[in-house]
Formats: sequence, C-alpha cells, structure tokens
Amino acid sequence: MELPVIDLKEYLAFLNGDPSTEKPGPEVIGLCKEVSRVLRETGALLVKDPRCTVEDNDRFIDMMEKYFERPVDFKRQQERPALHYQVGVTPEGVEVPRSLVDGEMQEKLKAMPKEFQPATPEGPDRKWRYMWRVGPRPSNTRFQELNSEPVIPEGFPDWKDTMDSWGYKMIAAIEVVAEMAAIGFGLPKDAFTSLMKQGPHLLAPTGSDLRRYGQESTVFAGYHYDLNFLTIHGRSRFPGLNIWLRNGQKVEVKVPIGCLLIQTGKQIEWLTAGDCIAGMHEVVVTDRTIEAINRATEQNRSLWRVSSTLFSHIASDAVLKPLGHFAESPLASKYPSMCAGEFVEQELSVINLKGSKGEP
Repeated sequence: MELPVIDLKEYLAFLNGDPSTEKPGPEVIGLCKEVSRVLRETGALLVKDPRCTVEDNDRFIDMMEKYFERPVDFKRQQERPALHYQVGVTPEGVEVPRSLVDGEMQEKLKAMPKEFQPATPEGPDRKWRYMWRVGPRPSNTRFQELNSEPVIPEGFPDWKDTMDSWGYKMIAAIEVVAEMAAIGFGLPKDAFTSLMKQGPHLLAPTGSDLRRYGQESTVFAGYHYDLNFLTIHGRSRFPGLNIWLRNGQKVEVKVPIGCLLIQTGKQIEWLTAGDCIAGMHEVVVTDRTIEAINRATEQNRSLWRVSSTLFSHIASDAVLKPLGHFAESPLASKYPSMCAGEFVEQELSVINLKGSKGEP
C-alpha cells in the first residue's frame, strides 16, 4: 500500500488569501477531511510543504552525520541523564522499546498474523538520539525538566542555526496539518494548535551506525508508539521504517523525495478519544536498507542512518482530554483529564526514561 501524498499548498493559499474569508471553501474542506481520514485509518500521512525543501533536509542530515560520526567519548559530553535525556544526546542502548516492557502489548503481538508481526528486539535500541528543543518555552511551568535549556556540542558553529531552521520549518508543517486535521474532525480550526503553544517540541534526530549494525533484521527502534501529539520526519537516506495500519497490516514506508512523513502520537489519541490512535512503528534493517548501504559504500558516503525526526507536543501545563464532540464518545472515559506534562512523565517512567532512560 502506498500512502497518499497531501500537498499543503492549497491550504497555505487559503491561509494567505483574502483576510475577509474566514471559512475554507469546499475544496479545502475536502482536503482537510482527507487528512483526518488518512490519520484515522493509517496513523501516518505523507505531505509536501513548499516551505520545507530537499536542500533544508540535506543540510540538516549532513550536519547530523558529522556529529554521529564523532567518537563516543565526545558525544557523551552532551549526555544529560539527570534531565531524563530530554535534552542533549541519548546513547545507543538506553531507549527501551515499548514492546519489551509492556505485557499487554506483548500479548497482542503474539495474536498477530505471522507476516504482520514486528521484529523482536534483543534489548534496548541500537541507535543514538539527539534532543533539541524548538520554539519558546513557558516562563512558569510545573514540568521544568521537560522544558530545559538546549545543549550545543563544541566544534559545530552552525549547530543552533541549522537545528532551529529545520525545526521551525517542520513545526510550521505540523501546525498546518494540525489545523487541517481539526477541521476534518469537525473541531474548531485551532482546537489542536492552541494547545501546542509553548509546548516542549523536540527536534530529535536518531543516528544508527550501519557500518557496525548493518546486518539484515537488526532492530534500531523496536515496535512502539510515540507519546507526543504528532511526529514529523524528513526523508532518510536509508529506508527501514515499518508502520502498522489501524487494521493491523504492516507496511514499509517509502517517503518520496521532497516529502515529509507525519505519524500520530498518543496525545492526539487522547484528544480524539481514540478516534485517531497512536501509530505503531519500528525501524529495522531490510533488504532495501542493505541496497542503500551498498550504494553509499560505493559512493564513499556516510553509513550513519539519520532520521530528521521532530516530536510536536501539547504544552506541558495544558490539559489533555477529549475535545468537542469526542467528549461524548463511549470511549471518552478511557482518556481522563490530566496535564500533558504529567502524562509524558507517566509514559517515560514505563519505558525507563523517567529518572534514567527512555523513548518518546
């Protein structure tokens, strides 16, 4: 199955059009309904945003490849375990996939048809990650460790500009998709974006060493969902991402050049009372990954697989609860009201990040 590609230019034209036109026309509404439908049915969406170029993504990946290629001792200088790894670097062997610690999930996996089952990780994920806060933070918050100052490695003079530039562009794309999804779900246009203001958004690229771990079926990110609102990725230079549709089907994602991939997280599931569920996914070395490794080796390119991932969040002190008509859903009681920051801390504690380790 090929995921449809949604071009955001039509909605952007509506936003930049006649200021007296408050409501989108039927064509734009139809596009918004398509966004909500695809998110509901697949948990993933491919978009094209003219503000996010291939050159932007390449500049970012080039820098992150150089960083991840640095020695381990250098990278560990940016490690902040006391802050639950929510800023700076997270070394490989720290993030624990949900499928290793969640008994209920393990039972569901056993019941899956063999061809749809995820790869079985042997332990914590074999990937590094760098957490970089993007956007303004609240001056007063109950969840200070989730809103800490960023960490900048030495020897990368363009680090802040490159991280902020790509991060802000991806947040801008997420905000447009969030507005479109809200309209498609029958909610006010700003139902989601109003809750995202000053959220602890994280540009969180991963780095996987394909020279060391390039064998087929190696698991870099075990089967899990994301705890945040919506996750967005630029195109990686090495394939390997598998997602699970709502019907349980396993799909290898192919992101076209110039496109971005968006995935649903647990916070949007909360806000829609399960109408839109958090998408399950994994990153594994496949035969297509090995083909890309061979090409990169022939061309003398980096063998670090970088994902330009950004986690968008609901603001830590905002309340997570089913919105609008979703509050009347028979499933609404499964999603009790709580601060988003409290929810994040609960999720981190399950997967070993709270206090020591973790996986957004």
